[in-house]
Amino acid sequence: MFDKIKVIGFDADDTLWVNETYFRDTEAVFGKLLSGYETPNKIDQELFKKEIENLEIYGYGVKGFVLSMVESAIELSNGTISAEIIEEILNLGKQMLSKPVELLDGVTEVLEALYGKFTLIVLTKGDLLDQKRKLEKSNLSGYFHHIEVMTEKSEKDYGEVLKHLDIQPEEFLMVGNSLKSDVLPLLKMGSNAVHVPFHITWAHEKVSEKVVGETNIVTLSSLKELLNYV
Repeated sequence: MFDKIKVIGFDADDTLWVNETYFRDTEAVFGKLLSGYETPNKIDQELFKKEIENLEIYGYGVKGFVLSMVESAIELSNGTISAEIIEEILNLGKQMLSKPVELLDGVTEVLEALYGKFTLIVLTKGDLLDQKRKLEKSNLSGYFHHIEVMTEKSEKDYGEVLKHLDIQPEEFLMVGNSLKSDVLPLLKMGSNAVHVPFHITWAHEKVSEKVVGETNIVTLSSLKELLNYV
């Protein structure tokens, strides 16, 4: 199926290591901090709306998430939120940024098996400083020929990266947990991609069942299954 592949790209968050779990845990704590102003469901809804509203300004990652929490706290409290709670929110962000990097099952085994047979690269979204920190802590950077922290993952964005790296679309395979960001854009541009689901998906990354049903998607039960395809 992937006999023309020369380059394999990996998403980072929730493909190589745990990420979304920490956001969900922090959202739960944030809900408790703001419980005197709104219901947990309303707080979650307003925070998500604020995150989406701020994407063009802050981009993806922990720092933008923290700023969105601060803005949401101010708005939900009608400007009465205390400096102490704002400080607690900031500390939540610092805790997220200092989390150890927890590799997902089979990551090192797969990279070890593919290294030298293919050119391996990382194509991920997020905050540049934070992603570099995680890559360093992961001890995985030595496997990768190139690491690209992208602001978005559209067909246009992928096309620019592949052109810059002189990679032909039909010779490239993308591996990631997000159908919206890691799979569908590549398939639309005539390239290759496989989906390795993570048990938690951020609402912004979800796609409709109709789109999934109309697309020929290769879904793996684990990253280790990739070795059966390449």
